[in-house]
Amino acid sequence: MHAQIVLFDGFDPMDVVGPYEVLYAGGLTSGGAVSVELVSAEGPRTVVSGSGELAMTATATLDVEHADLIIVPGASGLFEPNADQPGSSLPERLAATTETELPVMMRRALDDPGVLVATVCGGSLALAMAGLLEGRRAVTHHLAVDALAAGGVIPIQARIVDDGDLITAGGVTSGLDLGLYLLERCLGPRISLEVEALFDYERRGTVWSAKGAEPVITFAPDAA
Repeated sequence: MHAQIVLFDGFDPMDVVGPYEVLYAGGLTSGGAVSVELVSAEGPRTVVSGSGELAMTATATLDVEHADLIIVPGASGLFEPNADQPGSSLPERLAATTETELPVMMRRALDDPGVLVATVCGGSLALAMAGLLEGRRAVTHHLAVDALAAGGVIPIQARIVDDGDLITAGGVTSGLDLGLYLLERCLGPRISLEVEALFDYERRGTVWSAKGAEPVITFAPDAA
């Protein structure tokens, strides 16, 4: 399984590093069944995150034809626009991705049955802003659920939401849980469990999917 994690200007580093480390460890544990690289829509470049001057290097161009898994992170920044720093708020940074080639590339990914798309935190909101998730079930950071719904998405209150070829994770640290679930789904629970043991991390939350019995009484809001 070859995974590509997308970098864009203002991305959240933890959204990237969490799943990257998990998938990389999954590759080691499985004897090379997983490979992972950092990419951007523009090609190889240094990409500055939204956390100060911290930057990471995209070593290749996002390539739907050669990826089995594509992960889109969220952005880092304040929720409210700052007149002294235009374009630096989290919503502005996510919206800026819609002006790049990323939406076109991600549309191809979502239309390709051989590609699994995943997001961390505001990554689902970035795709929703581009009109790519209408009618899909997804999750994002709890502070952005209303914005996600405004994009035509059916928000689900869960740490991880499995909507078939789209898997979304909630806020920031859920990227670790996303990575472990992706290993379990794609390679099986034994590999995922070994990586959990390596990181001394116990996965959090129950993965939501539209499987099994439907509850007649619900306690989780919007758990459609």
